[in-house]
Amino acid sequence: MKNTTTTKATRRSIAVAALALATAGLLPTAASAQQQQPAPAFPTKPVRIITPFPVGGGPDGVARLVADKLSRAWGQPVVVENRPGGNGFIAIDAFKRGAKDGHDIIVLDNVHLAAYPALFKKLPYDSAKDFDTLLPLFKTYFFFTVATNSKYKTVGDLIADAKANPGKLDYGSWSVGNPVHLGSELFESATGTQMEHIIYKETTQLYTSVATGELAFALGSSATAGPLQRANKLRFLAVAAPQRNAGFPDVPTVAESGGPKGFEVIGWNAIAVPKGLPASVTEKIKRDIEKGLAEPDVLEKFKSFGYEPFPTTRPQFDQFVASETQRFGDVIKKANVSLD
Repeated sequence: MKNTTTTKATRRSIAVAALALATAGLLPTAASAQQQQPAPAFPTKPVRIITPFPVGGGPDGVARLVADKLSRAWGQPVVVENRPGGNGFIAIDAFKRGAKDGHDIIVLDNVHLAAYPALFKKLPYDSAKDFDTLLPLFKTYFFFTVATNSKYKTVGDLIADAKANPGKLDYGSWSVGNPVHLGSELFESATGTQMEHIIYKETTQLYTSVATGELAFALGSSATAGPLQRANKLRFLAVAAPQRNAGFPDVPTVAESGGPKGFEVIGWNAIAVPKGLPASVTEKIKRDIEKGLAEPDVLEKFKSFGYEPFPTTRPQFDQFVASETQRFGDVIKKANVSLD
């Protein structure tokens, strides 16, 4: 009887051990199978790049360069769909109603992502919920522009005149809340001055008014103000950047021209995708755009637009957007500006 019990116990032990070994052997196989699941195919159809900018401008040109590079890399048509107007809300609405699988992506700028949250009490979008901002496309710094025969020879001259005549020195932009307007508000805040903001219907009218002396000055990029500067109708006093622009080495920085140290006015565009995409899709889009932006023909085109590459990691860019949002928010609150 004793031997029978021992034999049964031994058999049970062997069976349990065999089951444990079999289970242990299956676990890595299941995990391995899970790890080896293929990533979702992307793209499987044409891709849209929705942009709030009109056809023909620098941002539109960059979007079309990106579309061409992605079409070649993906073997699928990548088309740019311009939806200008309405503060960018028309394009954003089209994006929100579009494909959620990455086949619709959108171009946004610093105003949409960093300024509008403070300018509007209620926005038709929520950056934290509606977008996953992948990477910046480019950045551009703004110049202080004056007429060729202007009495202002330095930024220090502008500041001195503004302090001597509070509220009388005027500057311009094409709307409330654009980078030129907010950059000028920031300049007032940094220098303790008060100036008058004049709004023009379009950029051509704005910089023509500077060239004729109707307007004291305006901030402008080399893409917007450059044509009149090259025609010797505008003069660049200084660039609101940490260092001189490679394309304009004779133009000093604001600090070098008698203005506040560290003063910067920057514009940038970024690519965003819908929230919740698989990591493999977001990384593919980001990686392939970065490759396209690094190609020599794109870099050469950037020079003609007055743009600079903006290489950064996603965490670094997220931190940058947060700091820009804080900076714009402080300026907007101090200036008591609202678009509601």
